[in-house]
Amino acid sequence: MTTEGKSDVEQVVSDGQVVSLAYILRLDDGEEIDAAGADEPLVYLHGVGNIIPGLEEALTGMTVGDSKSVKVLAKDAYGEMDPDAYEEVPLEFFPDDMELEEGMSLNLFNQSTGEHIEAYLAELSEESAVLDMNHPLAGENLNFEVEVVEVRPATTDELAHGHAHGAHSHH
Repeated sequence: MTTEGKSDVEQVVSDGQVVSLAYILRLDDGEEIDAAGADEPLVYLHGVGNIIPGLEEALTGMTVGDSKSVKVLAKDAYGEMDPDAYEEVPLEFFPDDMELEEGMSLNLFNQSTGEHIEAYLAELSEESAVLDMNHPLAGENLNFEVEVVEVRPATTDELAHGHAHGAHSHH
């Protein structure tokens, strides 16, 4: 058996490694809400918080070909529901040509922080709308089936930028 110059260490999920991950994400009720196959895995840099903390922690030490089930509690995922994360805004806040309906998702731009936030339209009345700023998965436990597809050391460039560069990276 030849190792072709690769040490086994490189195949272990640890800080500073770029990990390719196939996974299925389900909620407690079994609803599948996200998945990535081995042919188009999620590629991330381990150890810098690119993915939710509870999942990153569970993956540490796994090797290529390993798979496991990981339950991440809401507090270690997207946090609990924040009852204060609701905001009532007057309808004139929205563009006239926008069709509003309850349950729709809105991408808002927060001018004070310069961040885009996703909000859900929780309630609609004649004068105003109530927006729910909670992350859509807040308060949900996340159940992952994960499989490590590939592990490689991050390049100095990737380490400098704090994320993996790959065919699917978004610039």
